[in-house]
Amino acid sequence: MSSIPNTSSLRTLVRDDKPKEECAIFGIFNSPEAANFTYLGLYSMQHRGQESSGIVSSDGEHLYRYAGMGLVANIFTEGKIRELTGSAAIGHNRYSTTGASFLRNAQPLRVESHLGPIALAHNGNLVNSWEVRSQLEKEGSIFQTTIDSEVIVHLMARSGETDLLSALSSALKKVRGAYSLVVLTKNQLIAVRDPNGFRPLVMGRRDDGSIVFASETCAFDITDTTYERDVEPGEMIVVDRTGTRSFYPFPPAKPALCIFEYIYFARPDSNIFGESVYKVRKALGNQLAQELPVEADVVIPVPDSANIAALGYSEASGIPFQSGLIRSHYVGRTFIEPDQKIRDFGAKIKYNVVKNVVDGKRVVIVDDSIMRGTTSRKIIKMIRNAGATEIHLRVSAPPTISPCYYGIDIPTHKELIAATHTIEEIRKYLRVDSIAYLSVDSMHKAVNDHRGGGFCNACFTSDYPVEFQSDMGNQKSLFKEYEVEERV
Repeated sequence: MSSIPNTSSLRTLVRDDKPKEECAIFGIFNSPEAANFTYLGLYSMQHRGQESSGIVSSDGEHLYRYAGMGLVANIFTEGKIRELTGSAAIGHNRYSTTGASFLRNAQPLRVESHLGPIALAHNGNLVNSWEVRSQLEKEGSIFQTTIDSEVIVHLMARSGETDLLSALSSALKKVRGAYSLVVLTKNQLIAVRDPNGFRPLVMGRRDDGSIVFASETCAFDITDTTYERDVEPGEMIVVDRTGTRSFYPFPPAKPALCIFEYIYFARPDSNIFGESVYKVRKALGNQLAQELPVEADVVIPVPDSANIAALGYSEASGIPFQSGLIRSHYVGRTFIEPDQKIRDFGAKIKYNVVKNVVDGKRVVIVDDSIMRGTTSRKIIKMIRNAGATEIHLRVSAPPTISPCYYGIDIPTHKELIAATHTIEEIRKYLRVDSIAYLSVDSMHKAVNDHRGGGFCNACFTSDYPVEFQSDMGNQKSLFKEYEVEERV
């Protein structure tokens, strides 16, 4: 048996033992308040990335860019928004899946080229970016960032094409992996989704006629945008003063929509991949109760992402739903690291148990995923200390056994507790009376997958839909070497 993952740093303890968010993208064309609406769209999608945020606008003659580290509301002042003039804009919230967290890695990227000024924002991860980057550097390209997205603009510049759409199509045919993109020029907004459709991208329209693209429909609600449709896998949509045009420049591929978007990432009030996230999460909880019942007195979620699955479990099982864990939404850096002064400090700073909900009760805890298991163990200890007589853990997804290479920051194989331990070993480590995960088949049933293999579930099955280099797991460390060299 492998040793149980052990982490001790405060940063590791305070953060959720969860896969980390990807990125959010937003684009709008033909609105006099383009930068304002982009700000609001990014604000509503803050859950998809909290490291940096940026906006690029166009007034038809120039592209204006501003980006910063941290949260949207802290980066963009009213004055900065006013400086982003024009009737078109794109924006990006970042969580780093490739390239470290530095300001120069903030998106959207803005470059000058023979095609004119171009800005690009990317959600996803290119699995051959290191290979392409290395070749481009050998041929003389000089990179300004360590993010995978930059290879796209270099490939565009070197494509030999004289028009933007041909250059973009040529570049994207040379990369593999996940990408939902918004691209802005002086007079065009382009939205593209990779042929497998890994990451979501939706299209809408405002009453003033402006066209809007976003990673999730929650960004439409705050900007009074009416959803029209999803950008299809492999589709390129061009918006300019003449209207909207759609192209399919890539060979068709098997759909591989990220199933983790439904389980954990997307906001429950969003619609993605043509379905309500709330509805799917509730169905996951229903399936969990039907497949893995247990006698208990109360069902509680690990907030906030498992709230809806726990509600579904409660309704299907008839066991009352209660909020037995309260999560602080204002956890940041703390100026003390108490070591052993406060036991389980990392969990306590983020979660607190409602004692009268669990005291003397048989408790079902519903969670949506377990990565390393370190935080789960601390939460369970807190609930046990609050008086729970039995604790049964139910997970509304299968065991996570493999990392993701398509834009989700899931720990490495050796760090994933389900990849290195049996279910019984996990139960003993977490110190619960029982533990059970949803099966892969039941997960697909809950997400209403009638398309036959239409979702990517590689993190649960190790069945990767797009080939990648065998050293993909080392690419982050290679990028980090660049960062260390630059710091020195």
